[in-house]
Amino acid sequence: MIWAVVLAAGESRRMGTQKLLLPFGDATVVEAVVKAALGSRVDRAMVVLGADAREVRAKLAPSGADFTVNEDHGRGMLSSVQAGFAALGEGAEAAVVMLGDQPFLPSAVVDAVIAAYRASGKGIVIPTFQGRRGHPVLVDMKYRAEVLGLDPSDGLRQLMRAHPDDIHEADVADANVLRDLDTPEDYKDGVKPTFFRKK
Repeated sequence: MIWAVVLAAGESRRMGTQKLLLPFGDATVVEAVVKAALGSRVDRAMVVLGADAREVRAKLAPSGADFTVNEDHGRGMLSSVQAGFAALGEGAEAAVVMLGDQPFLPSAVVDAVIAAYRASGKGIVIPTFQGRRGHPVLVDMKYRAEVLGLDPSDGLRQLMRAHPDDIHEADVADANVLRDLDTPEDYKDGVKPTFFRKK
């Protein structure tokens, strides 16, 4: 079973308001991300909640996603990855780590990462656009215990540094693997209908 682990625990300090609940199309930012996850080839989606957990969960309740809460979300993104990995069942084969603030990322990119995992046999798959690494990142569950033991202050890159020979870079034609919404300017640009749309 391949899971999507959607990181939705942050406090959105640079945005000045909870960015996951901002309008995006006919939904909210986090709803768009979970919709993309569940519309892909993942089997299930685990949403990691933290700041504004009640409000975020209420928005996502109809989606069919699973939930877990990162009580230590102030320790950084890796702490949410760890909470998500810890919550996955024993049948989990791999997890696609998705950022809760990438609402413009289509299901097709998630599918491309999963396809690259199947084809390459590698334990870590990272999408790239024009040579630059982005998200979502797929991690085989053979690394679950190792991820759970990492220092949250140093991020998931610790795993990548430890296993460079088990990384596959999947080249994709979508620049949105490099984009997220951190600031009001990012959001203003991100909601434009022409945002990274091919002409």
